[in-house]
Amino acid sequence: MSPPDRPTRRGAALTLLCTANFMVILDSQIVILALPSIEQDLSLTPVGTQWVLSAYLLSFGGLLLLGGRVADLLGGRRVFLIGTTLFLLTSLACGFAPTGGLLIAARVLQGVSAAMMAPSALAILMTTFPEGAGRTRALAVWSGVGGFGGTTALLVGGGVTGWLGWAWIFFLNVPVAGLLLTLGPGVLAESRGSGRGYDPAGALTITAALALAVYAVVQAPEAGWTSLRTLGLLAGTAVLLAVFVAIERRSAAPLIPLRLFRSRALTGGNLVMLLAAMCAFGLSFTVSVYAQEVLGYSPLLFGVSTAVLPLGAVVGAYAAQALITPWGYRIVAVTGMVLLGSGALLLSQASPGGTFFGELFPGLLVFGLGLGGSAVAGPVAALSGVRTEDSGLASGVTTAAFQVGGALGVAIVSTVAASRPLLDGISAGFTVVGGFAVLGLAVATILLGRERAVDFPRTAARSNADH
Repeated sequence: MSPPDRPTRRGAALTLLCTANFMVILDSQIVILALPSIEQDLSLTPVGTQWVLSAYLLSFGGLLLLGGRVADLLGGRRVFLIGTTLFLLTSLACGFAPTGGLLIAARVLQGVSAAMMAPSALAILMTTFPEGAGRTRALAVWSGVGGFGGTTALLVGGGVTGWLGWAWIFFLNVPVAGLLLTLGPGVLAESRGSGRGYDPAGALTITAALALAVYAVVQAPEAGWTSLRTLGLLAGTAVLLAVFVAIERRSAAPLIPLRLFRSRALTGGNLVMLLAAMCAFGLSFTVSVYAQEVLGYSPLLFGVSTAVLPLGAVVGAYAAQALITPWGYRIVAVTGMVLLGSGALLLSQASPGGTFFGELFPGLLVFGLGLGGSAVAGPVAALSGVRTEDSGLASGVTTAAFQVGGALGVAIVSTVAASRPLLDGISAGFTVVGGFAVLGLAVATILLGRERAVDFPRTAARSNADH
């Protein structure tokens, strides 16, 4: 099919693609408020419960770049429709899962389907909109919808869980995916990329390494940080990472060309995204436990009360886009990390008799401002010095860093919290999130240079051109 050439048809295609992007990003965090209900209904341990979240993040983030390569070779529309079909089926499997193990397995497959949908949808967008102002506007809408999906997950998840039950956070994907499958073949253009080869060994190796690292963190409080089991898992992670590096050096079509990481800005920007995601997901998990198990909020009430977080993130993102050109990405990233740490510090003072405006509102607002700023500064820094032919790959690495950071953040914070009495564990969880922000502040200060950022929309357009 040739690219849609009428504005109305392009608008319809953009609407479908952004809907898909919203859905896969939303599913990264929407389960957080449902975790207590899932844990109770399926008799999961706290460690098992956090894997309901982490399984999706790891398979999505770990296979995202391979999904883009598959779309290059088989065609973006074909891969998008296959991924959407799998997303629909795995959403049903999640909602009907009778045991925790089956739910986690379904979440892994759901992440695989998301890793097919996201890069192929972006490839279709690039085919649909010719280079220029129209494409830039379309990419801006795409990025904005994705960010909105991430920050509204708690609100949506709380409402759905409170009204209908946890299974419906998965079932709500079914009609949306069905609509995409019904309208997609007639609206979406085919796309075919550069035709560079697959690197399944690299994708599977890095995903296995990340999964092993998260599992080592999750089981460490029970087994002991210096136990043979924990040390063996960490050693296995190191071996898999070494194997991944060896594969990438020898591959004719590497998943991640290692030369990219010679850039301090790219490395620093991705670490900022990784640590910002660790902060965001770790704090979301901890504040959910505090509000529901200490303050007694229902999922619906908590979902409404957290609206201040996405509001702060939107304000922070707009401010960052306005300031990043005159100030440079390092100052914006440093400011974002300071705000993230300050918000976590405010929330760490949580008490059993806390109130929304006394305990939650100030910390969530400050944290949201920092999250919005960091989410803009990280990608701009990572993509600022990237060559045109590497811009899509670099954008994929940044997206993957955010997804993997979310999995690591939840794993670390949940295990720290679970190893202490409830209120002490919650306070410790917020403190650990503050520690992530301190690390992010160090990364932004040391690795990000003094360069001024180029025009944000133009950078975004270039960075996604070959994703």
